[in-house]
Amino acid sequence: MKSATEHWKQWEGQLADGKFPLRRWLASSDHSAVFLTGGGGPNAPQTVIKLIPEDQEASARTSLWADAGKLSHPHLIRLLGHGRCTIDGTPVLYVVMEYAEENLAEIIPVRALSADEALEMLRPTAEALAFLHRYGFVHSRIKPANILAVGDNLKLSSDGLCRPGKVQDAKLSTPYDAPEVATSGFTPASDIWSLGTSLVSVLTQSEPKNKRTDKELDAVLQRVPNQLRRIVQQCLQNDPTKRPSAASILQELSGQPIRSDAANADLAAPVRQRHLGRQIVIPIIVVAAVLIAILIARRSTTYPPSSPVSQNQPQNSQPGTYTSPSTEPTSKPSAHPGVVPGSVLNRVMPDVSPEARHTITGHIKINVELNVDDSGNVSSARLKTSGPSKYFSSRALAAARQWKFTPAQVNGAHVPSEWLLRFQFARPAVQVSPTELKP
Repeated sequence: MKSATEHWKQWEGQLADGKFPLRRWLASSDHSAVFLTGGGGPNAPQTVIKLIPEDQEASARTSLWADAGKLSHPHLIRLLGHGRCTIDGTPVLYVVMEYAEENLAEIIPVRALSADEALEMLRPTAEALAFLHRYGFVHSRIKPANILAVGDNLKLSSDGLCRPGKVQDAKLSTPYDAPEVATSGFTPASDIWSLGTSLVSVLTQSEPKNKRTDKELDAVLQRVPNQLRRIVQQCLQNDPTKRPSAASILQELSGQPIRSDAANADLAAPVRQRHLGRQIVIPIIVVAAVLIAILIARRSTTYPPSSPVSQNQPQNSQPGTYTSPSTEPTSKPSAHPGVVPGSVLNRVMPDVSPEARHTITGHIKINVELNVDDSGNVSSARLKTSGPSKYFSSRALAAARQWKFTPAQVNGAHVPSEWLLRFQFARPAVQVSPTELKP
């Protein structure tokens, strides 16, 4: 029997509604799949198409997509079109939207965000939520995987917007959902709970539990930096009427006292079609000198300060390898006395032909975790994120097993270490960025 992913992936290369090619499978679950559809030409913008099997909620879902497609905000993913079609005899709904290269969930396994990075993530997220709540929408799916990076801009997903009071199928619930969602449905206040839970996740690298006792919540809050603890504590009030609104959170970020003025007050906000019929744009409030949280995490401290190595760099006599100087700073100085981080001694780039790279549209990202013994040799390698292609995953894994390291030291003795290699395959070249995780 085919798995859900195998079922979706067999549609790769087909045409949806006679006009949207399913160019490359990107992700899927039991109830939906996402394919790259745009970006076929050199100047064509990249877009994705999400497919959902048609069900009894089809009319309500397409109506919501139609309304959401009229919204325009700098921190919301744009919906570009929607419809119904049949693929291999299966009736499906589809929505086309702009393509995002990164999401915040990819950062959590690597490290926690700093307080400053989380604040840079919080402001645009709160702006987008305040906008949605003002016009009678609830996001309903606030979690790190739905906080995305499009270019240098942070955006929330917008294909799952709903009206206040919608009750979700219990099978689709997540640990990020507010406690009252199962009975009362989604509300602006439930979005605020999910926002608080997401902040905890990115600040502590801990995925939420379905239910936390007061004692467990107090312990989690102690791990949240002081600059954000008050906001998180307010967001995670069990009583929805005591949670702040998104607008109040923005006031707090502007230096004004946060109000526990129930986010549910926005429930009565009418949806005026005359507003939805025009482009509604909120000014972007971002510190120009600081990148948004995801991009900071991806481009700076997530990776070591050394430049990523490209497959096109000079190589030594062994094909596919690059020996880095012993002075290359491939890991940060340790904050713990007696600990000397290791460094990369010998890099091996994946053996990928130019013809294979030419099939790539956009980027393929594959993460490999390594266990390195106390002599600097790789003792084991495993895929952390495999990406959509077994071919590129296998090439990344094979290359990673051949890396060599200068061993880490603790109190003068060589010790085993753990590393994360983040491979990025693109048409021009293959790049890899190493990060030492332990000690």
